[in-house]
Amino acid sequence: MSTPTEAPERAATDAAAPTELTYRDAINAALHDALGGDESVLLMGEDVGADGGVFKTNVGLIEAFGPERVRTTPICENGFLNVAIGMSLVGMRPIVEIMFADFLPTAGDAIVNQLPKYRFMSGGQTAVPVTVRVICGGTGRFGTQHSATGESWFMHLPGLRIVTASSPGSAYSLLRAAVNDNNPTMFFEHKGLYGRKGPVTRGEIAPLGKAVVEREGSDVTIVATLLMVERALAAAESLAAEGISAEVIDLRWLRPLDLPTVRASVDKTRRLVVAEEQVHAAGWGATVVSELTIGGIDWASAPRRISLPDDIPMPYTPPLEDLVIPSAEGIAAAARASVRA
Repeated sequence: MSTPTEAPERAATDAAAPTELTYRDAINAALHDALGGDESVLLMGEDVGADGGVFKTNVGLIEAFGPERVRTTPICENGFLNVAIGMSLVGMRPIVEIMFADFLPTAGDAIVNQLPKYRFMSGGQTAVPVTVRVICGGTGRFGTQHSATGESWFMHLPGLRIVTASSPGSAYSLLRAAVNDNNPTMFFEHKGLYGRKGPVTRGEIAPLGKAVVEREGSDVTIVATLLMVERALAAAESLAAEGISAEVIDLRWLRPLDLPTVRASVDKTRRLVVAEEQVHAAGWGATVVSELTIGGIDWASAPRRISLPDDIPMPYTPPLEDLVIPSAEGIAAAARASVRA
């Protein structure tokens, strides 16, 4: 049995000048470049082939690389994810698309008992370089069974990377990093961001486990992921008009978690707002607050977490969905209250 080597990273040194792409097209470009740069990479999942994916992130890939490397699967997440694990053990680097994050529990055995544990159980003799692309998030009016982010569900699993993309540029570079890594990675992409445009540098590969300070500030730190980064930046812009300087951090990786970057910011501001598009209970924000508090932060005011209600499933109707998902105004209100406490 062969063990995969790290995928080639020559593209990282040959990065082109940034171009404007949508988040959707950035995902497509990352897939195209990963498939084109390494013959061991393949894409598999429901409707990923001729249909181009249910959200059209895979358009043109089957024409470019053929049905052997862009494989439409049956509707059986646990089945095809376990097949991908087997492929990875003999030298391939599968990318598996999960159509909605809400379907992740149907692949629970593969994700919980196989993906993160196989390398440990083999004594390091094998690697499992499987990238699981998870389409997630609300704002699409898909109702409670198709709107979860799921980003914190698998944080308890040593050996599993968890990455969240909040912009076209990060979607491209983080997906490239995920495919390159020899560890299994859950890559969360937000369907509410697919139409957003932004600069993308083809060939760029993001560093592993690093958060990014998207906006510097001195009064309060706002930490966010996925769609909440965009809303946190909008909140910071509105707060600036009031004389409140908010620092915004895109966490990007939940495993490994870049606490030093968050800590450096909160040491400066002594205030924290966490913005999550998931229920409050057991979210990644609880881990961030806990670790900082245990680490001895001298809080100027109590940390605040903005999240979905704990006891209400995601509504289907637009007004109610908009009401429960954290807004830029809600994030700004929490930051304002933190500064004025």
